[in-house]
Amino acid sequence: MPGKKTAIITGASGGIGSGLVTRFLEEGYNVVATSHNANAKLVDSRSLAVLVGDIGKQQTADDAVGAAIKNFGAVDVLVNTAGIFLTKPFTDFTVEDFNALVSTNLLGFFYMTQRAVKEMLKQKSGCVVSITAALADRPIAGTNGSISMITKGGLNSATMNLATEYAKAGIRFNAVAPGVVNTPMHPDDPNESSPQPTMKKATVEDITDAVIYLVQAGHVSGEILHVDGAAPARRW
Repeated sequence: MPGKKTAIITGASGGIGSGLVTRFLEEGYNVVATSHNANAKLVDSRSLAVLVGDIGKQQTADDAVGAAIKNFGAVDVLVNTAGIFLTKPFTDFTVEDFNALVSTNLLGFFYMTQRAVKEMLKQKSGCVVSITAALADRPIAGTNGSISMITKGGLNSATMNLATEYAKAGIRFNAVAPGVVNTPMHPDDPNESSPQPTMKKATVEDITDAVIYLVQAGHVSGEILHVDGAAPARRW
């Protein structure tokens, strides 16, 4: 509906993404939700536009921003949720793995953020929050995601640089860096054994709380908000 702020959420059919769609609607936003299979879980409504697309393709960014403008008149918030996470020993990663990570995690961010910022510049305001990973700067022994963290660490760096570049334009950039979240991406493994005490996983609500905080905190920009329960201090 016109008159409300509008958020674009990528990766909207996944655990964190679908949680963010619900939370933003509850907070009174119009939402454009996009993912590979968004139609499987989401239904268009007066405040929700659902878009199926490959985040690694520039057309998806054009379509998402176009849907926001056509249906709701503006782009106020972008949440870059879409991402993949692969773990294996460094020497086992393949070129195909690398290309998949770059396509979803980096090209998706580039296309969506660049297109959204062009609209935000017109209104001299906006907010971009990206979901990265605590492992990018807080590695844990035994969790081998080095190539995945090339992409997630890159998003952290881009977030801080963009916050400086667009500060005078009124556009803020922040990131939420989760640890292990209780979603289908991190299923419980009954065979997993560890000499360390079992750690409580973050909930989807923990992540959505962090995103909403960053969206509403008008004087916070360039921050990487870790939501990992101080995992590296307790597990090694």
